[in-house]
Amino acid sequence: MAVKRIIPCLDVHGGRTVKGVNFVDLKEVGDAVELGKKYAGEGADELVYLDISATVEERRTFTDLIERLAAAIDIPLTVGGGIATLDDVTRLRDAGADKVSINSAAIRTPELIDAIAARYGSGSVVAAIDGKLSPDGVWMVTTHGGSRVSDRELFAWAREVEQRGAGEILFTSMDHDGTRSGYPCEVFAALADAVKIPIIASGGAGSVADIAEVLTVGRADAALAASIFHYGEIPIPTLKRELRGLNIEVRL
Repeated sequence: MAVKRIIPCLDVHGGRTVKGVNFVDLKEVGDAVELGKKYAGEGADELVYLDISATVEERRTFTDLIERLAAAIDIPLTVGGGIATLDDVTRLRDAGADKVSINSAAIRTPELIDAIAARYGSGSVVAAIDGKLSPDGVWMVTTHGGSRVSDRELFAWAREVEQRGAGEILFTSMDHDGTRSGYPCEVFAALADAVKIPIIASGGAGSVADIAEVLTVGRADAALAASIFHYGEIPIPTLKRELRGLNIEVRL
């Protein structure tokens, strides 16, 4: 079995980490740089930072934060939120980001994926896809934090972002985000069949069993979580030891 990755996700607003349910009812959970350093020290394989505010002032604050964080950690750092142009990507990579995550902008301007991959390589592009199950049972892609349903069907869009040069897909089920009710593993398994690039599972982690299931039954290459780490419910070293006990290969 390939080595699986454990990735804490930090939603950042004004330099502080926040967390909500289904992207609303946000509560502050700590300093974004200090939490990142803590997770890196505990054995996180990568970190994902998402700037959830889009004003010019907040972007400046966020870029400064990424510079401070990149100087303090030695694991890969993925950054997203408000990225709309190649200049935005350059700004964040210059600040120390290893990868960028793009979501709504990719739906608006799919060619942005091609442009980033051409300039910085596929390994620098994470296509973030937020999906919702429609009333007629079709998984559709959403934008703007899950508040708008696009005309893109999940699996067709996943194949397109792969063809355009995305190196990974970060898929979040908006129906499960922040609920701690487990991941929809059948969807992740179907995504693994649809594309060849790695899949990062997001949205719904509530226990070690949830993460173990999405890494095995769901065949995800990595599990991303927030609440269980932010609130100290499952420390990363404990999670990795328990996954190892279940014969899931992780780096200790």
